[in-house]
Amino acid sequence: MTEIRAPMAGEPPLLEVDNLKVDFHTATGIVHAVRGLSFSLGRERLGIVGESGSGKSMTGRAILDLIPHPGVVTADRMAFRGRDLVQMERKERRKLRGRHISMVMQDPKFSLNPVETVGNQIAEAYRIHRKAGGREARERSLAMLEAVQIREPARVYDLYPHEVSGGMGQRVMIAMMLIAEPEILIADEPTSALDVTVQLQILKILDELVSERGMGLIFISHDLHLVQSFCDRVIVMYGGKVMETLPAAELADLSARDRRHPYTRGLLGCLPDLDHPQAKLATLTRDPAWLA
Repeated sequence: MTEIRAPMAGEPPLLEVDNLKVDFHTATGIVHAVRGLSFSLGRERLGIVGESGSGKSMTGRAILDLIPHPGVVTADRMAFRGRDLVQMERKERRKLRGRHISMVMQDPKFSLNPVETVGNQIAEAYRIHRKAGGREARERSLAMLEAVQIREPARVYDLYPHEVSGGMGQRVMIAMMLIAEPEILIADEPTSALDVTVQLQILKILDELVSERGMGLIFISHDLHLVQSFCDRVIVMYGGKVMETLPAAELADLSARDRRHPYTRGLLGCLPDLDHPQAKLATLTRDPAWLA
């Protein structure tokens, strides 16, 4: 992978999150989706891993103010480039969404508008965030389609979402989220529905675009092998709470695994390993005390 440019001396983080909580108030009680999450993001690839329901996607949505009712988001501080999103008016937070912080959702089939061509959807994002005219938006959209390695961008521009493959649809989503040149990209399982060959292509595109632009990337995934090979740091979440934060390379370091949190060891133990075959994969155990 391409080396991410290190932050300049004294350069503040792009994003600071302190004690983020996401609660859903339901008829049967309060569901704690995210429990006191804290982290910072620089010009790096930060992975967030954990099993389904661990709060990974909720974290990304909370940063972008996309938690639906009856969800309630609170934080002691959630700052983008020093500007506290918690204290900011909702109208001001909306101006940051897409222009400065973007999010690639899991499945393009449910994220793209089925009655608009993919080109018009990309161009609309550019017009709104960059206050550009139609001709400039089309030219920038075609260039962005080419940047995410779509062949014949002029032809693809006029296609509808159902006329493109899953891999191409994911590239279209990436193009749409990056065309406004945000400083932070949140990628929520961007390769989960793709075959291995297309996965590698998408990761290569993300890696090159993030590196060239000096962006911060939050890469949400349940695939530990993928995260350890692609990211710089990893946050391990369980039940909405951070179990530990570690360098991604340590996930693959067998000598360091015994020093990891029991939950991280459990996740790693559930993975098949061709170099160290086992008759039976480990069963993931969970301790309620971890959420205390």
